[in-house]
Amino acid sequence: MDRYGEIAAFGTALCWTASALYFEFSSKRIGALAVNFYKVVAAFILLLAAGLFFRGSALPLDASAANLGWLSLSSLIGFVIADYFLFNAYILIGSRLTVLFQPLSPLFTALLGFLILGERMREAALLGMALVVVGILVVVLSRGREGREASQKAGRGARPSPALIKGLVFALLSAFFNSLGLVFSKLGLADGYSAIAGTQIRVATAIVGFGLQALLFGRAREVFVAAPRDRKAMGRTAIGAVFGPFLGVTLSLFAVQNTSAGAASTLMALTPVLIIPPSILILKHKIRLGEFLGAVIAVAGAALFFLL
Repeated sequence: MDRYGEIAAFGTALCWTASALYFEFSSKRIGALAVNFYKVVAAFILLLAAGLFFRGSALPLDASAANLGWLSLSSLIGFVIADYFLFNAYILIGSRLTVLFQPLSPLFTALLGFLILGERMREAALLGMALVVVGILVVVLSRGREGREASQKAGRGARPSPALIKGLVFALLSAFFNSLGLVFSKLGLADGYSAIAGTQIRVATAIVGFGLQALLFGRAREVFVAAPRDRKAMGRTAIGAVFGPFLGVTLSLFAVQNTSAGAASTLMALTPVLIIPPSILILKHKIRLGEFLGAVIAVAGAALFFLL
């Protein structure tokens, strides 16, 4: 089943590539917390229909206490905490600098998978992971010129600004908590439980978590009243929800259920590479030589998961 899991992980990266384009736009208009809340609300509605169609039950009523516990914990860590840091990093330093830390996710996940789950990746997968991480690092470092320029401008070329430092720390924390949430997701699906039902549990927990964040942080009016008035941002959020917490998260749970957490996380981390074509075709960005070379290396590494 490793191959099916790896294919699902690659599909997850494709979905997250699409969702990133929509969520960054929405976050800058209505704020990270509002986007996080409404993306999981939209995803839960879609998951109700998917559960009814594929499982004959709109809700995960057959979940055991272990399923509920581990998947809820993975949601709080991988959805609520990780996405809080991720979306605020988008706002503070932009997506190009934020993805600089994404290649750390496979390393965090492989380490946590070994420590918590006792997983050991096969040699071909380890080589593939190394190539993917190197390729992604080449891609994101070639985009790091903006960050270096921002750092030089901050404080007239002296120290980086507090906002830049905070954004970099947030990006790092997002990568770590995302990895930890992924490992706990695998524990929640250990008995072969449905990936669709598992996603429902994670998304439902995230709705409660983000809603409580809005109330505790004094941002209820911003999230529940002001944000829905921005129809353009809400529309982009809904589209992003289809690719992100609906298709993307469901595929990610299927991936970790059927292959090692480290292998799944490595293939999911291809987003900075996969986002290059739409950046050129849709956003009219110019590709640098480093981005092209990094993409070739990362794709070669990903191919090892399927060919060896």
